[in-house]
Amino acid sequence: MSADRLATVDRVVKRGMTAGAYPGAAVVVGRRGYAVWQKGFGKLGWTASSLPVDPVNSIYDLASLTKVIGLTTSVMILHDEGKLPLDARVVDILPAFAGPGKQKITIEHLLTHRSGLPAGRQLWKTARTPAQARAQVLETNLQTQPGARFVYSDLGAAVLGMVVEKISGMSLDKFAETRIFEPLEMFDTGFLPEDSLKYRIAPTEVSPPRGYPVRGEVHDEAAFALGGVSGHAGLFGTAADLSIFAQMMLNGGEYNGVRIVSDTTIARFTKLVKDDRALGWETAAGVHGAGEFLSASAYGHTGYTGTSLWIDPERDMFVILLTNRVHAARARRPGVIIADVRNDLADAAALAVTDEPLLRQAVYPAKFRVDKQVDWNPPVRKPVRKATTTKKKA
Repeated sequence: MSADRLATVDRVVKRGMTAGAYPGAAVVVGRRGYAVWQKGFGKLGWTASSLPVDPVNSIYDLASLTKVIGLTTSVMILHDEGKLPLDARVVDILPAFAGPGKQKITIEHLLTHRSGLPAGRQLWKTARTPAQARAQVLETNLQTQPGARFVYSDLGAAVLGMVVEKISGMSLDKFAETRIFEPLEMFDTGFLPEDSLKYRIAPTEVSPPRGYPVRGEVHDEAAFALGGVSGHAGLFGTAADLSIFAQMMLNGGEYNGVRIVSDTTIARFTKLVKDDRALGWETAAGVHGAGEFLSASAYGHTGYTGTSLWIDPERDMFVILLTNRVHAARARRPGVIIADVRNDLADAAALAVTDEPLLRQAVYPAKFRVDKQVDWNPPVRKPVRKATTTKKKA
């Protein structure tokens, strides 16, 4: 890989940081079993006393990366063991998941976000306990018929997490810990981090509905209402830990002599199904942070807090970005900025590959998205005041 082109990674990440989208970031680019670019940028928070970001030690709220690292991998393990067929009906596993049309929903529907469930519910407003929140998830009515269309659904992932618990006989956090994180020695990855780790966890929301600044608790309010453990959010981890996970996936399910899942199951779950989605995973289709130059076989996911993971098996490469762009962003449009940073990061990593003819011929952009800064901080429009007239007395 070209060291000069990899250096673009620094510029991309720093541009987003200086624009005020996030106080710091952790980045790892890996290829052929090596971390070719591993760096921390800025600090965990905006204050002078905040710790510098370290890709090995800094822990981030991974948000929806939970869906693939914790949830989908757990499903793959159970599928490998013959305990969870893709065509299994959810209601047969979770009888409380009942209602009109819901008897047709399968595990595959949940994995591909085609279950018919709505995107989410404001559980923090309606549930007083995690048990109530779980019951409300299960009783949610369908928005469309199963299989009819794609709707990215946190509720579907939450239900799938409950399926994992029912089949395995363990809570989702314990199953992921014992079957994924401990075997891979990902010791800084898991749900419900201990208070002793809080000092190296990046803070997130400053004024959330729960009424106090969030640090070391899941940012997602629905996941918080569910007790901090859900299939859709709740996982915390470091960039270094995620690089172990990514390499395991590239190795076909094995890392350092420990097999987590079979290579055939990984191949099946990461293959395009429909709507740019694989089973649990998203495919690299030039959107959602995948850039333009990852191969057709690449897959990954993003997280609302400002996280992303893309894995390219054709190039034996992965790209990890962890930020906390939801933490008191100084920019007016941090969501737009993080989207550009994700895309540019993937492109910079892919274009740094020097042993692939197609990429050697690719036109290296004179300007990346972070250089153009389209719609990053649009001017604030002041309301136009209508002229007033006064009538003179006759």
